[in-house]
Amino acid sequence: MAHLSRTDLNLFVVFDAIYTEGGVTEAARHLNLSQPAISHALARLRETFGDPLFVRQGRRLAPTPVARQMIGAVRQSLQSLRATLNKSTGFAPDVAKRRFTIGMRDLLESSLLPELVRRVRKTAPHIDLAIVKASRRGLEAELAAGAVDAAIDVLLPMSSDVRRLRVSTQPLKVLARRRHPRIDGKLSLKAYLAAEHIAVSARRRGQSLEDFELGRRGLERRIKLRCQHYFAAARVVSQTDLLCTTTDQVARVVGKLFQAQIHPFPLALADFDMFLYWHANVEDDPASQWLRRQIVESIEATR
Repeated sequence: MAHLSRTDLNLFVVFDAIYTEGGVTEAARHLNLSQPAISHALARLRETFGDPLFVRQGRRLAPTPVARQMIGAVRQSLQSLRATLNKSTGFAPDVAKRRFTIGMRDLLESSLLPELVRRVRKTAPHIDLAIVKASRRGLEAELAAGAVDAAIDVLLPMSSDVRRLRVSTQPLKVLARRRHPRIDGKLSLKAYLAAEHIAVSARRRGQSLEDFELGRRGLERRIKLRCQHYFAAARVVSQTDLLCTTTDQVARVVGKLFQAQIHPFPLALADFDMFLYWHANVEDDPASQWLRRQIVESIEATR
């Protein structure tokens, strides 16, 4: 049985890095340590837990069932320790070296990332960002464990342990190709319903906000294509007569890129709200507060 007093807590930092990066070399680069040092730490971890923890799977090290069982508790403990240290020592972004992981959907990446990266590079040159698609079902657990430092998404059912802030309220817009044969000037509801559409979603099935609202009014549109990304959808729009409905912010980015028409959604709907989420265990953490401030200011700057 392993005793905490005899265990080097730095080993858990290495464990988390290997789990995240998928290899010894990648973990060494992330932690700014030598590869032999990481290999030695992994050997000690294996001896401590009596399990290989990671096994070779192609070019990556895949976690064993024991490692998968451990990772949540390890990350949550490391998150709490980091928050405690940051609270007592403060956070200096100009010299800090770490990586923040942000859960974000394709809906925001194209519009938010340029401004966010610009701000972070200017004030925190040694800070790295990782943007991931966080599972909505598992988001609370990932925030609690520190696997995700913050997330931006629609309104989600969360416990009181997860804090949230509404950061964006946007109307829906419709993209159409520049010389669409059936759209001359204003886009009417009749023309919208008569057209064929692209639905953008990471889910294999299920209604979008606009389809739900149309259904409430006894209306329905024809979905000709369902795809995962707005960039791909906008490119299809530019070369076909299909329409794509998205938020104002995304429409302005991809609409300009593909020289598309941008029209108001032809039905009175509630605006599309986006929220910033973080866990209560980093509420007072200066590093988390800094990150959240960069995200909020970047969103405000792109409006």
